[in-house]
Amino acid sequence: MFARTYSYTLNGIDAEKIDIEAHVKTGMYRFTIVGLPSNSVKESKERVVSAIQNSNFYFSQSVYTINLAPADLKKDEVGIDLSMAISILIATKQLQPAKIEDYAIIGELSLDGEVRPVRGVLPFAVAAQRDGIKGLIVPKENAKEAALIQGIDVYGVETLVEAVDFLAGNVNILPTITLVEEIFNTNLSEIDDMFDVKGQYQVKRALEIAAAGGHNILMLGPPGSGKTMLARRLPGILPEFVLEEALETTKIFSVAGLLNKFKNGVVVTRPFRSPHHTISDIALIGGGSIPKPGEVSLSHNGVLFLDELPEFKKSALEVLRQPLEDGFVTISRAVSSLCFPAKFMLVASMNPCPCGYHGSSIEGHTCSCGTSQIIKYRSRVSGPLLDRIDIHIEVPQLHYSDLMQVPTGEKSEDIRKRVNQARNIQLERFVKEKIFCNAQMSTKHIRKYCILDEESKNLLQNAMTKKGLSARAYDRILKLARTIADIENSPDIHFKHLSEAVQYRNLDRKYWE
Repeated sequence: MFARTYSYTLNGIDAEKIDIEAHVKTGMYRFTIVGLPSNSVKESKERVVSAIQNSNFYFSQSVYTINLAPADLKKDEVGIDLSMAISILIATKQLQPAKIEDYAIIGELSLDGEVRPVRGVLPFAVAAQRDGIKGLIVPKENAKEAALIQGIDVYGVETLVEAVDFLAGNVNILPTITLVEEIFNTNLSEIDDMFDVKGQYQVKRALEIAAAGGHNILMLGPPGSGKTMLARRLPGILPEFVLEEALETTKIFSVAGLLNKFKNGVVVTRPFRSPHHTISDIALIGGGSIPKPGEVSLSHNGVLFLDELPEFKKSALEVLRQPLEDGFVTISRAVSSLCFPAKFMLVASMNPCPCGYHGSSIEGHTCSCGTSQIIKYRSRVSGPLLDRIDIHIEVPQLHYSDLMQVPTGEKSEDIRKRVNQARNIQLERFVKEKIFCNAQMSTKHIRKYCILDEESKNLLQNAMTKKGLSARAYDRILKLARTIADIENSPDIHFKHLSEAVQYRNLDRKYWE
Protein backbone atom coordinates (compact mmCIF):
# COMPACT_ATOMS: atom_id res chain seq x y z
CA MET A 1 0.00 0.00 0.00
CA PHE A 2 1.37 3.37 -1.05
CA ALA A 3 0.59 7.03 -0.37
CA ARG A 4 2.19 10.40 -1.08
CA THR A 5 1.88 13.76 0.68
CA TYR A 6 3.81 17.00 0.32
CA SER A 7 5.80 19.09 2.76
CA TYR A 8 8.76 21.50 2.77
CA THR A 9 12.25 21.71 4.15
CA LEU A 10 14.51 24.73 4.57
CA ASN A 11 17.46 25.42 2.31
CA GLY A 12 19.04 28.59 3.68
CA ILE A 13 16.16 31.07 4.07
CA ASP A 14 14.24 29.51 1.20
CA ALA A 15 12.20 26.31 1.18
CA GLU A 16 12.25 23.28 -1.08
CA LYS A 17 9.27 21.03 -1.70
CA ILE A 18 9.66 17.41 -0.67
CA ASP A 19 7.48 14.38 -1.40
CA ILE A 20 6.69 12.20 1.62
CA GLU A 21 6.14 8.71 0.17
CA ALA A 22 4.89 5.94 2.47
CA HIS A 23 4.90 2.24 1.57
CA VAL A 24 3.40 -0.28 3.98
CA LYS A 25 3.56 -4.07 3.52
CA THR A 26 3.07 -7.13 5.68
CA GLY A 27 6.10 -8.59 7.42
CA MET A 28 8.15 -8.35 10.57
CA TYR A 29 7.93 -4.82 12.01
CA ARG A 30 10.44 -2.36 10.63
CA PHE A 31 10.25 1.42 10.21
CA THR A 32 12.78 2.92 7.81
CA ILE A 33 13.23 6.53 6.67
CA VAL A 34 15.33 7.08 3.54
CA GLY A 35 16.16 10.16 1.48
CA LEU A 36 19.04 11.86 3.33
CA PRO A 37 17.29 12.54 6.68
CA SER A 38 19.14 14.28 9.52
CA ASN A 39 19.29 12.75 13.00
CA SER A 40 16.28 14.81 14.13
CA VAL A 41 14.26 13.53 11.16
CA LYS A 42 15.33 9.93 11.82
CA GLU A 43 13.89 10.33 15.31
CA SER A 44 10.56 11.33 13.76
CA LYS A 45 9.50 7.71 13.54
CA GLU A 46 9.20 7.48 17.34
CA ARG A 47 7.05 10.62 17.48
CA VAL A 48 4.93 9.59 14.50
CA VAL A 49 4.21 6.07 15.79
CA SER A 50 3.30 7.30 19.29
CA ALA A 51 1.13 10.13 17.91
CA ILE A 52 -0.81 7.72 15.66
CA GLN A 53 -1.41 5.25 18.49
CA ASN A 54 -2.31 7.90 21.08
CA SER A 55 -4.76 9.49 18.62
CA ASN A 56 -6.69 6.18 18.53
CA PHE A 57 -5.63 5.21 15.02
CA TYR A 58 -4.53 1.67 14.20
CA PHE A 59 -0.83 1.00 13.78
CA SER A 60 -0.08 -2.56 12.65
CA GLN A 61 3.19 -4.44 13.09
CA SER A 62 4.17 -4.19 9.43
CA VAL A 63 7.09 -3.00 7.31
CA TYR A 64 7.02 0.81 6.91
CA THR A 65 9.24 2.61 4.44
CA ILE A 66 9.20 6.41 4.24
CA ASN A 67 10.98 8.03 1.31
CA LEU A 68 11.81 11.75 1.35
CA ALA A 69 12.28 12.95 -2.22
CA PRO A 70 14.36 14.39 -3.78
CA ALA A 71 16.93 12.02 -2.31
CA ASP A 72 19.93 14.37 -2.74
CA LEU A 73 18.47 17.17 -0.58
CA LYS A 74 19.35 17.13 3.12
CA LYS A 75 16.19 17.09 5.27
CA ASP A 76 16.55 18.69 8.65
CA GLU A 77 12.99 19.69 9.53
CA VAL A 78 10.93 18.08 12.29
CA GLY A 79 8.05 19.87 10.57
CA ILE A 80 7.57 16.84 8.30
CA ASP A 81 6.19 14.75 11.23
CA LEU A 82 2.56 15.57 10.48
CA SER A 83 2.90 14.94 6.75
CA MET A 84 4.60 11.61 7.49
CA ALA A 85 1.77 10.52 9.81
CA ILE A 86 -0.87 11.52 7.23
CA SER A 87 0.96 9.47 4.55
CA ILE A 88 0.91 6.38 6.78
CA LEU A 89 -2.79 6.79 7.56
CA ILE A 90 -3.61 7.10 3.85
CA ALA A 91 -1.43 4.09 2.99
CA THR A 92 -3.20 1.99 5.66
CA LYS A 93 -6.64 3.07 4.35
CA GLN A 94 -7.57 4.90 7.57
CA LEU A 95 -7.86 8.19 5.67
CA GLN A 96 -9.16 8.73 2.15
CA PRO A 97 -8.88 12.45 1.37
CA ALA A 98 -10.44 13.83 -1.81
CA LYS A 99 -7.46 15.80 -3.17
CA ILE A 100 -4.40 15.35 -1.00
CA GLU A 101 -2.23 16.71 -3.84
CA ASP A 102 -3.77 20.16 -3.27
CA TYR A 103 -2.22 20.45 0.20
CA ALA A 104 1.21 20.81 1.74
CA ILE A 105 1.35 19.63 5.34
CA ILE A 106 3.72 21.01 7.98
CA GLY A 107 3.98 20.43 11.71
CA GLU A 108 5.90 18.69 14.48
CA LEU A 109 4.05 16.00 16.44
CA SER A 110 4.15 15.40 20.17
CA LEU A 111 3.75 11.87 21.49
CA ASP A 112 0.06 12.45 22.25
CA GLY A 113 -0.73 13.77 18.74
CA GLU A 114 -0.55 17.49 19.42
CA VAL A 115 0.74 19.58 16.50
CA ARG A 116 3.56 21.82 17.67
CA PRO A 117 4.78 25.03 15.97
CA VAL A 118 7.89 24.93 13.81
CA ARG A 119 10.38 27.48 12.50
CA GLY A 120 10.49 28.61 8.87
CA VAL A 121 6.75 28.61 8.15
CA LEU A 122 6.87 31.87 6.17
CA PRO A 123 9.45 30.52 3.68
CA PHE A 124 7.29 27.39 3.43
CA ALA A 125 4.25 29.51 2.54
CA VAL A 126 6.23 31.51 -0.03
CA ALA A 127 7.43 28.30 -1.67
CA ALA A 128 3.96 26.70 -1.57
CA GLN A 129 2.45 29.73 -3.30
CA ARG A 130 5.25 29.56 -5.88
CA ASP A 131 4.61 25.84 -6.48
CA GLY A 132 0.87 26.27 -7.01
CA ILE A 133 -0.21 24.56 -3.78
CA LYS A 134 -3.81 25.51 -3.00
CA GLY A 135 -3.86 24.83 0.74
CA LEU A 136 -1.26 24.81 3.50
CA ILE A 137 -1.94 22.86 6.71
CA VAL A 138 0.24 24.21 9.54
CA PRO A 139 0.29 24.33 13.35
CA LYS A 140 -2.32 26.77 14.60
CA GLU A 141 0.36 28.94 16.25
CA ASN A 142 2.07 29.39 12.87
CA ALA A 143 -1.10 30.13 10.87
CA LYS A 144 -1.00 33.94 11.06
CA GLU A 145 2.63 33.97 9.95
CA ALA A 146 1.90 31.78 6.92
CA ALA A 147 -1.25 33.76 6.04
CA LEU A 148 0.90 36.80 5.23
CA ILE A 149 1.36 35.27 1.79
CA GLN A 150 -1.55 35.99 -0.51
CA GLY A 151 -2.92 33.45 -3.00
CA ILE A 152 -2.84 30.38 -0.74
CA ASP A 153 -5.33 29.15 1.89
CA VAL A 154 -3.75 28.50 5.29
CA TYR A 155 -5.43 26.12 7.73
CA GLY A 156 -4.25 25.95 11.33
CA VAL A 157 -4.65 22.65 13.21
CA GLU A 158 -3.92 21.72 16.82
CA THR A 159 -3.90 17.92 16.71
CA LEU A 160 -3.34 15.02 14.33
CA VAL A 161 -7.02 14.07 14.73
CA GLU A 162 -8.13 17.56 13.66
CA ALA A 163 -5.89 17.42 10.57
CA VAL A 164 -7.28 13.99 9.62
CA ASP A 165 -10.89 15.11 10.12
CA PHE A 166 -10.29 18.19 7.97
CA LEU A 167 -8.76 16.18 5.12
CA ALA A 168 -11.57 13.64 5.36
CA GLY A 169 -14.17 16.41 5.13
CA ASN A 170 -15.60 15.72 8.60
CA VAL A 171 -14.86 19.20 9.96
CA ASN A 172 -14.70 22.61 8.33
CA ILE A 173 -11.72 24.83 9.19
CA LEU A 174 -11.86 28.38 7.90
CA PRO A 175 -8.69 29.72 6.24
CA THR A 176 -6.66 32.03 8.46
CA ILE A 177 -6.69 35.69 7.39
CA THR A 178 -3.92 38.12 8.29
CA LEU A 179 -4.65 41.80 7.67
CA VAL A 180 -1.28 43.20 6.70
CA GLU A 181 -2.40 46.83 7.10
CA GLU A 182 -3.31 46.31 10.75
CA ILE A 183 -0.09 44.49 11.59
CA PHE A 184 2.13 47.27 10.27
CA ASN A 185 0.55 50.04 12.34
CA THR A 186 3.56 50.55 14.61
CA ASN A 187 3.47 52.55 17.83
CA LEU A 188 6.40 54.97 17.87
CA SER A 189 5.64 55.98 21.46
CA GLU A 190 7.28 52.74 22.59
CA ILE A 191 10.60 53.73 20.98
CA ASP A 192 13.12 56.07 22.63
CA ASP A 193 12.80 59.61 21.25
CA MET A 194 15.62 61.63 19.71
CA PHE A 195 14.17 64.66 21.51
CA ASP A 196 15.69 63.35 24.76
CA VAL A 197 19.23 63.93 23.47
CA LYS A 198 20.53 67.36 24.44
CA GLY A 199 22.67 69.16 21.89
CA GLN A 200 24.61 67.03 19.36
CA TYR A 201 22.70 68.61 16.46
CA GLN A 202 25.39 67.75 13.91
CA VAL A 203 25.34 64.10 14.95
CA LYS A 204 21.54 64.01 14.75
CA ARG A 205 21.79 65.44 11.24
CA ALA A 206 24.27 62.69 10.30
CA LEU A 207 21.97 60.01 11.71
CA GLU A 208 19.05 61.44 9.74
CA ILE A 209 21.05 61.23 6.52
CA ALA A 210 22.18 57.69 7.39
CA ALA A 211 18.58 56.61 8.04
CA ALA A 212 17.27 58.26 4.86
CA GLY A 213 19.76 56.53 2.57
CA GLY A 214 20.62 53.37 4.52
CA HIS A 215 24.23 54.51 4.99
CA ASN A 216 26.78 53.08 7.40
CA ILE A 217 27.95 55.47 10.13
CA LEU A 218 30.79 55.58 12.67
CA MET A 219 30.52 57.82 15.74
CA LEU A 220 33.76 58.71 17.48
CA GLY A 221 33.83 60.50 20.80
CA PRO A 222 34.81 60.32 24.50
CA PRO A 223 32.92 58.25 27.09
CA GLY A 224 29.60 59.76 28.10
CA SER A 225 29.23 61.95 25.03
CA GLY A 226 26.00 60.17 24.04
CA LYS A 227 27.10 57.79 21.27
CA THR A 228 25.11 54.81 22.55
CA MET A 229 22.15 56.98 23.50
CA LEU A 230 21.99 58.38 19.98
CA ALA A 231 22.33 54.96 18.34
CA ARG A 232 19.53 53.47 20.42
CA ARG A 233 17.20 56.24 19.27
CA LEU A 234 17.91 55.51 15.61
CA PRO A 235 14.99 53.01 15.25
CA GLY A 236 12.58 55.92 15.93
CA ILE A 237 13.69 57.72 12.75
CA LEU A 238 14.18 54.76 10.44
CA PRO A 239 11.84 54.69 7.40
CA GLU A 240 8.76 52.51 7.46
CA PHE A 241 9.02 48.95 6.21
CA VAL A 242 8.08 48.20 2.62
CA LEU A 243 6.04 44.97 2.62
CA GLU A 244 8.63 43.18 0.49
CA GLU A 245 11.38 44.17 2.95
CA ALA A 246 9.27 43.07 5.93
CA LEU A 247 8.63 39.64 4.40
CA GLU A 248 12.35 39.18 3.65
CA THR A 249 13.27 40.04 7.22
CA THR A 250 10.50 37.91 8.71
CA LYS A 251 11.72 34.92 6.67
CA ILE A 252 15.16 35.25 8.25
CA PHE A 253 13.78 35.45 11.80
CA SER A 254 11.46 32.54 11.01
CA VAL A 255 14.38 30.38 9.85
CA ALA A 256 16.34 31.37 12.98
CA GLY A 257 13.35 30.42 15.18
CA LEU A 258 13.05 33.92 16.69
CA LEU A 259 9.56 34.94 15.59
CA ASN A 260 8.03 34.06 18.96
CA LYS A 261 9.30 37.45 20.19
CA PHE A 262 7.04 39.29 17.75
CA LYS A 263 3.31 39.86 17.98
CA ASN A 264 1.43 38.02 15.21
CA GLY A 265 4.68 36.32 14.22
CA VAL A 266 5.74 39.16 11.91
CA VAL A 267 8.68 41.56 12.07
CA VAL A 268 6.90 44.92 11.71
CA THR A 269 9.76 47.30 12.55
CA ARG A 270 13.27 47.40 11.18
CA PRO A 271 15.50 45.15 13.30
CA PHE A 272 18.06 46.74 15.61
CA ARG A 273 20.71 44.21 16.65
CA SER A 274 23.38 45.08 19.19
CA PRO A 275 25.69 42.10 19.83
CA HIS A 276 28.27 42.19 22.64
CA HIS A 277 31.90 42.66 21.65
CA THR A 278 32.71 39.08 22.78
CA ILE A 279 30.63 37.65 19.93
CA SER A 280 32.25 34.90 17.85
CA ASP A 281 32.83 35.07 14.12
CA ILE A 282 30.16 32.42 13.43
CA ALA A 283 27.55 34.11 15.63
CA LEU A 284 28.19 37.39 13.82
CA ILE A 285 28.35 36.17 10.22
CA GLY A 286 26.31 32.95 10.45
CA GLY A 287 27.20 29.30 10.01
CA GLY A 288 27.52 26.22 12.17
CA SER A 289 27.32 22.54 11.27
CA ILE A 290 23.74 23.24 10.17
CA PRO A 291 24.16 26.82 8.82
CA LYS A 292 21.91 29.40 10.43
CA PRO A 293 21.72 33.20 9.97
CA GLY A 294 24.09 35.30 12.07
CA GLU A 295 23.67 38.82 13.41
CA VAL A 296 24.46 40.41 10.04
CA SER A 297 21.52 38.56 8.46
CA LEU A 298 19.23 39.17 11.43
CA SER A 299 19.98 42.87 10.81
CA HIS A 300 18.85 42.61 7.18
CA ASN A 301 16.90 45.76 6.20
CA GLY A 302 17.69 47.15 9.64
CA VAL A 303 20.60 48.19 11.86
CA LEU A 304 23.63 46.34 13.22
CA PHE A 305 25.00 48.41 16.11
CA LEU A 306 28.56 47.64 17.22
CA ASP A 307 29.28 49.58 20.40
CA GLU A 308 32.97 50.05 21.27
CA LEU A 309 34.06 48.88 17.82
CA PRO A 310 37.79 48.31 18.57
CA GLU A 311 36.89 45.91 21.39
CA PHE A 312 35.51 43.37 18.91
CA LYS A 313 37.90 40.65 17.78
CA LYS A 314 39.77 41.69 14.66
CA SER A 315 38.75 38.49 12.87
CA ALA A 316 35.07 39.23 13.64
CA LEU A 317 35.36 42.75 12.23
CA GLU A 318 37.10 41.60 9.07
CA VAL A 319 34.33 39.13 8.19
CA LEU A 320 32.01 42.15 7.93
CA ARG A 321 33.80 43.43 4.85
CA GLN A 322 32.18 41.08 2.33
CA PRO A 323 28.53 41.50 3.46
CA LEU A 324 29.01 45.29 3.71
CA GLU A 325 30.08 45.29 0.08
CA ASP A 326 27.83 42.60 -1.42
CA GLY A 327 24.73 42.62 0.79
CA PHE A 328 24.75 38.86 1.37
CA VAL A 329 26.71 36.13 3.15
CA THR A 330 27.74 32.88 1.48
CA ILE A 331 28.38 29.94 3.80
CA SER A 332 29.99 26.93 2.16
CA ARG A 333 29.99 23.41 3.54
CA ALA A 334 31.10 20.10 2.05
CA VAL A 335 27.59 19.13 0.96
CA SER A 336 26.11 22.52 0.10
CA SER A 337 26.55 26.27 -0.14
CA LEU A 338 23.94 28.60 1.37
CA CYS A 339 23.39 32.30 0.83
CA PHE A 340 21.83 34.54 3.51
CA PRO A 341 20.86 38.16 2.73
CA ALA A 342 22.68 40.82 4.76
CA LYS A 343 21.78 44.33 3.57
CA PHE A 344 22.09 46.20 6.83
CA MET A 345 23.06 49.62 8.15
CA LEU A 346 26.25 49.38 10.17
CA VAL A 347 26.21 51.82 13.08
CA ALA A 348 29.40 51.78 15.12
CA SER A 349 30.83 53.80 17.97
CA MET A 350 34.30 54.06 19.47
CA ASN A 351 36.51 56.19 21.68
CA PRO A 352 39.33 58.22 20.11
CA CYS A 353 41.94 56.47 22.28
CA PRO A 354 42.19 53.79 25.03
CA CYS A 355 41.42 56.24 27.85
CA GLY A 356 38.78 57.93 25.71
CA TYR A 357 39.76 61.58 26.18
CA HIS A 358 42.11 62.32 23.29
CA GLY A 359 41.29 65.81 22.00
CA SER A 360 38.83 66.54 24.83
CA SER A 361 38.31 70.22 25.64
CA ILE A 362 36.71 69.54 29.05
CA GLU A 363 38.81 70.40 32.09
CA GLY A 364 39.86 67.35 34.08
CA HIS A 365 39.59 65.02 31.08
CA THR A 366 43.17 65.02 29.89
CA CYS A 367 44.33 62.17 27.66
CA SER A 368 46.91 59.93 29.32
CA CYS A 369 47.68 57.80 26.27
CA GLY A 370 50.95 57.84 24.37
CA THR A 371 51.10 58.22 20.60
CA SER A 372 51.94 54.55 20.09
CA GLN A 373 49.00 53.51 22.25
CA ILE A 374 46.61 55.67 20.25
CA ILE A 375 47.89 54.34 16.94
CA LYS A 376 47.67 50.74 18.16
CA TYR A 377 44.13 51.29 19.43
CA ARG A 378 42.88 52.87 16.21
CA SER A 379 44.59 50.22 14.08
CA ARG A 380 42.15 47.64 15.46
CA VAL A 381 39.74 49.10 12.93
CA SER A 382 41.32 48.31 9.57
CA GLY A 383 41.47 50.72 6.65
CA PRO A 384 39.38 48.47 4.35
CA LEU A 385 36.60 48.28 6.96
CA LEU A 386 36.71 52.03 7.59
CA ASP A 387 36.53 52.56 3.83
CA ARG A 388 33.16 50.83 3.77
CA ILE A 389 31.62 53.22 6.29
CA ASP A 390 29.92 56.15 4.55
CA ILE A 391 29.70 58.65 7.42
CA HIS A 392 32.39 59.41 10.01
CA ILE A 393 31.21 61.83 12.66
CA GLU A 394 32.83 63.11 15.84
CA VAL A 395 30.61 63.26 18.93
CA PRO A 396 31.94 66.01 21.25
CA GLN A 397 31.54 65.83 25.00
CA LEU A 398 28.89 68.17 26.34
CA HIS A 399 29.67 70.85 28.94
CA TYR A 400 27.73 71.20 32.16
CA SER A 401 25.82 74.19 30.80
CA ASP A 402 24.61 72.09 27.85
CA LEU A 403 23.41 69.29 30.13
CA MET A 404 21.43 71.69 32.33
CA GLN A 405 19.44 73.05 29.41
CA VAL A 406 15.93 71.86 28.60
CA PRO A 407 15.90 69.70 25.41
CA THR A 408 15.08 71.83 22.37
CA GLY A 409 15.69 69.49 19.45
CA GLU A 410 13.23 67.83 17.10
CA LYS A 411 11.19 64.79 18.00
CA SER A 412 11.87 61.48 16.29
CA GLU A 413 8.44 61.64 14.66
CA ASP A 414 9.31 64.89 12.85
CA ILE A 415 12.68 63.59 11.68
CA ARG A 416 11.08 60.36 10.52
CA LYS A 417 8.67 62.26 8.26
CA ARG A 418 11.62 63.73 6.34
CA VAL A 419 13.33 60.34 6.26
CA ASN A 420 10.18 58.68 4.90
CA GLN A 421 9.82 61.39 2.26
CA ALA A 422 13.42 60.90 1.14
CA ARG A 423 13.06 57.11 1.13
CA ASN A 424 9.86 57.32 -0.93
CA ILE A 425 11.76 59.34 -3.53
CA GLN A 426 14.34 56.56 -3.64
CA LEU A 427 11.72 53.81 -3.89
CA GLU A 428 10.15 55.60 -6.84
CA ARG A 429 13.57 56.10 -8.44
CA PHE A 430 14.56 52.44 -8.05
CA VAL A 431 11.15 50.89 -8.72
CA LYS A 432 12.61 48.81 -11.58
CA GLU A 433 16.05 48.29 -10.04
CA LYS A 434 15.19 45.86 -7.21
CA ILE A 435 16.93 48.01 -4.59
CA PHE A 436 15.38 50.11 -1.83
CA CYS A 437 17.79 52.92 -0.96
CA ASN A 438 20.77 54.96 -2.17
CA ALA A 439 23.29 52.95 -0.15
CA GLN A 440 22.47 49.89 -2.28
CA MET A 441 23.31 51.62 -5.57
CA SER A 442 25.82 49.91 -7.83
CA THR A 443 28.29 51.64 -10.13
CA LYS A 444 25.79 51.83 -13.00
CA HIS A 445 23.23 53.45 -10.69
CA ILE A 446 25.78 56.02 -9.52
CA ARG A 447 26.57 56.95 -13.14
CA LYS A 448 22.87 57.38 -13.85
CA TYR A 449 21.63 59.16 -10.72
CA CYS A 450 24.68 61.00 -9.29
CA ILE A 451 25.57 63.49 -12.00
CA LEU A 452 27.71 66.47 -10.86
CA ASP A 453 28.19 69.93 -12.29
CA GLU A 454 31.72 71.26 -12.93
CA GLU A 455 31.98 73.12 -9.61
CA SER A 456 31.08 69.96 -7.71
CA LYS A 457 33.50 67.87 -9.75
CA ASN A 458 36.36 70.21 -8.82
CA LEU A 459 35.42 70.01 -5.14
CA LEU A 460 35.38 66.22 -5.22
CA GLN A 461 38.72 66.12 -7.03
CA ASN A 462 40.35 68.32 -4.39
CA ALA A 463 38.85 66.22 -1.59
CA MET A 464 40.10 62.99 -3.14
CA THR A 465 43.60 64.41 -3.51
CA LYS A 466 43.95 66.07 -0.10
CA LYS A 467 42.32 63.30 1.94
CA GLY A 468 43.89 60.43 0.00
CA LEU A 469 40.49 58.79 -0.53
CA SER A 470 39.98 55.49 -2.31
CA ALA A 471 37.73 54.73 -5.27
CA ARG A 472 35.28 53.12 -2.83
CA ALA A 473 35.17 56.33 -0.79
CA TYR A 474 34.51 58.23 -4.03
CA ASP A 475 31.40 56.13 -4.69
CA ARG A 476 30.19 56.47 -1.12
CA ILE A 477 30.51 60.25 -1.15
CA LEU A 478 28.35 60.39 -4.29
CA LYS A 479 25.71 58.12 -2.70
CA LEU A 480 25.73 60.31 0.38
CA ALA A 481 25.33 63.49 -1.68
CA ARG A 482 22.40 61.88 -3.50
CA THR A 483 20.69 61.20 -0.16
CA ILE A 484 21.27 64.75 1.11
CA ALA A 485 19.70 66.06 -2.11
CA ASP A 486 16.73 63.70 -1.63
CA ILE A 487 16.14 65.00 1.89
CA GLU A 488 15.85 68.49 0.39
CA ASN A 489 13.65 67.10 -2.40
CA SER A 490 16.18 68.21 -5.00
CA PRO A 491 16.28 66.25 -8.29
CA ASP A 492 19.93 67.29 -8.83
CA ILE A 493 23.02 67.12 -6.66
CA HIS A 494 24.27 70.63 -5.99
CA PHE A 495 27.55 71.95 -4.63
CA LYS A 496 26.20 72.26 -1.05
CA HIS A 497 25.02 68.65 -1.05
CA LEU A 498 28.39 67.35 -2.15
CA SER A 499 30.22 69.67 0.24
CA GLU A 500 28.31 68.27 3.21
CA ALA A 501 28.92 64.70 2.02
CA VAL A 502 32.67 65.32 1.82
CA GLN A 503 32.70 66.65 5.41
CA TYR A 504 31.53 63.25 6.62
CA ARG A 505 34.84 61.69 5.55
CA ASN A 506 36.99 63.67 8.01
CA LEU A 507 38.07 60.56 9.91
CA ASP A 508 39.42 58.81 6.85
CA ARG A 509 42.87 57.40 6.16
CA LYS A 510 45.09 60.31 7.22
CA TYR A 511 43.30 60.61 10.56
CA TRP A 512 43.93 56.95 11.23
CA GLU A 513 47.66 57.05 10.53
